[in-house]
Amino acid sequence: MKILYLSACAQLGGAEKSLLDVLASMRAAKPDWPLRLIASEDGPLISRSMALGVPTTIVLFPSALARVGDAAVGGPAGHQRSRWSLLIEMLRAAPAVLSYSSRLRRIIRELAPDVIHSNGFKMHVLGLWAKPAGVPIIWHIHDYVSARPLMTRLLRHYAKRAALAVANSSSVAADVTSVCGNRLMVKTIYNAIDLDNFSPVGPTLDLDRLSGFAPATPGTIRVGLLGTLARWKGHETFLRAMALIPADVPARGYLAGGALYQTNGSQHSLAELKELAGKLGVADRVGFTGFVDEPAAAMRSLDIVVHASTEPEPFGLVIVEGMACGRAVIASEGGGAAELISVETNALSHAPGDAEALAKCITRLATDSDLRRRLGQAGRSTAEQRFDRARLAKELIPEYQRSEVRGQRLD
Repeated sequence: MKILYLSACAQLGGAEKSLLDVLASMRAAKPDWPLRLIASEDGPLISRSMALGVPTTIVLFPSALARVGDAAVGGPAGHQRSRWSLLIEMLRAAPAVLSYSSRLRRIIRELAPDVIHSNGFKMHVLGLWAKPAGVPIIWHIHDYVSARPLMTRLLRHYAKRAALAVANSSSVAADVTSVCGNRLMVKTIYNAIDLDNFSPVGPTLDLDRLSGFAPATPGTIRVGLLGTLARWKGHETFLRAMALIPADVPARGYLAGGALYQTNGSQHSLAELKELAGKLGVADRVGFTGFVDEPAAAMRSLDIVVHASTEPEPFGLVIVEGMACGRAVIASEGGGAAELISVETNALSHAPGDAEALAKCITRLATDSDLRRRLGQAGRSTAEQRFDRARLAKELIPEYQRSEVRGQRLD
């Protein structure tokens, strides 16, 4: 089968990392199947997909299309965008959308895929508009649809024309169903990772040097949050939690990540987070490494991996990655993240946005080496049992085959 993948982003956020794991799993399971990728921009996704033996074409989003997004509508106070501003953005982007879908249609016809697998909301819709009749499209949904007014309307409207929606958690699957009803078949396929890369053994990073800090004193417990600077990822909660940790607890925090996406209003800047750290009095206790190209090495450099999303998490890839690296994990227990952990067995948890509860978890782990060790060992075992990426191809291949048959009658 010829499978064409469409990605709305070429930076390495969670959805793009998951796509690379799908490509690697498919390449290993079906080396004779022609796989192709079209991405909307240049970025690290391109070189990594090519390294997997997946030919990749860049079909650049026009800037007007790249900026449009409704994730921030109704977002945190001070960062809300009205529906009117979104409507104006959409009207301005309309010519670019039409031009892009026309270019994409020509390229897809040349590639003649048997199945299209789209990654990212914009590509779900653009891929459906551009695909030839009879070619099924599978929407791989990594985020909550209902939180996005524009995409709620579009996906509900076009749901009958998609062969399948793959959701990365049962929580996301329920949300998709609430939006699309029985118009769309939905299947949960959890994300997975490369367990050889995300492993307790391997290279580490000098997080202090990357943060511009002097080396930490012996016995310091390193606590880190890794991820994009999306506003809902909990960077503010992490900083406030670090400010609540008693001074005699030998913990040093690290924020590792950068701004990846082009969508308006969706991210913090490093400058505003550093300003908050200063106001909270933790500028000397929390380092900012910026983007790290080797997240597994960064996690192995930590004693505690923190996931602090303030909204329900669709999946929570960093939770699985931290567990696979054998580190003690603290997770924000909401949405799909709650499906990944067993509290007190392979992770600790706190309510989303609760800085005081997060501080208590950090303090508890920082002062209990046996608990850190036990959670780390149990987390690695969980990752091996549930999140080996070899599973992805086993679950996707039957869906590709069924969708090829379905596609003939959807159009």
